Amino acid sequence: TDDGMTSMLPTMKSDIMLSYKDKYLIIDAKYYTKTIQNYYDTPKVHSANMYQIFTYVKNYQMSVANPSSQVTGMLLYAKTDEKILPNATFLLGGNAISVKTLDLNCEFEDIEKELKKHVFEYFDIE
Repeated sequence: TDDGMTSMLPTMKSDIMLSYKDKYLIIDAKYYTKTIQNYYDTPKVHSANMYQIFTYVKNYQMSVANPSSQVTGMLLYAKTDEKILPNATFLLGGNAISVKTLDLNCEFEDIEKELKKHVFEYFDIE
């Protein structure tokens, strides 16, 4: 039982949820001075962020009425001046999880164009 203490639990709410037809894209936006951390001299994405987006995706996958729906997640980091910037997609537990960067040091129209590129690519929209 929950002993009536559910108010102590954090709310699971992603930053952005997009849907088109039977596809869902969950985006969690992040900013760190260093988007990549080193673990024994190997560059890694912040593990807490990966666990978080994976949890969002899996929880949403279980709540969607149609089991054939495609649910994907994206960690979207603000671009920094680091040499290594994340830009990859992984298949985790049957769901695609992307890690991308977005340059915020440009005109808004360019930011919008880059965001649309990521979204349209995912939803196969031209």
